[in-house]
Amino acid sequence: MKVTDHISQAKDTLISFEVLPPLKGKGIEALYRHLDPLMAHQPAFINVTYHRSEHVFKKRADGSFEKVVVRKRPGTESICAAIMNKYNVDTVPHLICGGFSVNETEDALINLRYLGIDNVLVLRGDAAKNETAFEPEPGGHKYASDLLQQVVNLNAGVYLEDELKGTHKTDFCIGVAGYPEKHFEAPNMDTDLQYLKKKVDLGADYIITQMFFDNEKFHAFVKNCRSIGITVPIIPGLKPIYTKKQLTILPKTFHIDLPTDLSNELLRCKTDEDVEKVGAEWLLMQSRELKKAGVPVLHYYTLGRPKLVAEVVERI
Repeated sequence: MKVTDHISQAKDTLISFEVLPPLKGKGIEALYRHLDPLMAHQPAFINVTYHRSEHVFKKRADGSFEKVVVRKRPGTESICAAIMNKYNVDTVPHLICGGFSVNETEDALINLRYLGIDNVLVLRGDAAKNETAFEPEPGGHKYASDLLQQVVNLNAGVYLEDELKGTHKTDFCIGVAGYPEKHFEAPNMDTDLQYLKKKVDLGADYIITQMFFDNEKFHAFVKNCRSIGITVPIIPGLKPIYTKKQLTILPKTFHIDLPTDLSNELLRCKTDEDVEKVGAEWLLMQSRELKKAGVPVLHYYTLGRPKLVAEVVERI
């Protein structure tokens, strides 16, 4: 079932969660243990992230170095299928530009369709760890809008091989990312919103935002989107803070601000246990206010603390 169908049929704010694939060499059981406490809250869908390949250099016997491509968290498509099979819940695989050619992307979309997956979240993805700026794979997409166009084309039955006749049309519901505090590479918020509108005009069905900790910034973002003609559902992305290190890591990594009230409370905490309590209360406050405001879905980035998120959802 499509994300937009879940939203249109809902009588109240829905819940959804986002998870990581296990590291290579690990089994899926740890992921199930992560999901088990969350599934009691009947999420409408589960997002599964995609991680681009990395380049590492391995030393040969002769002293030279060999460049090797490594993907540390493989298996997004199969994990989505496994979650659907185990929990009978819809999944949303992330689809990224980095590390994939257009042909590999088309094959991934075909595989997803065979698995009965109706949704994708289209993202450019991050730069590789050894790159200062994003570089596309040779023969791959540079921008999320180009990747989005490929999905839209496949939904229209247009494949990369022009000679194919009588092609099957896919029917993916397409999500894209939005940034209440601006994508860090955009020169300003107005430009960033125009990029987002381009994706919606191309065929994006809904928007999920980057995490934020100030609901006013989300509400302003929605208002600005509506003012330029973006009418698709906008889903807020939420994350708990649970360690003191995140006071510096989150703003640096995700280019977001923490509200002064929140940062002051966290700075007064003496232990990470204290931080987790403050983070849970802040997440609860955000969630209740957003639900009261009538958001379509509360989407939780559960990485690292599924039980904390489950306890907050229980209290909403």
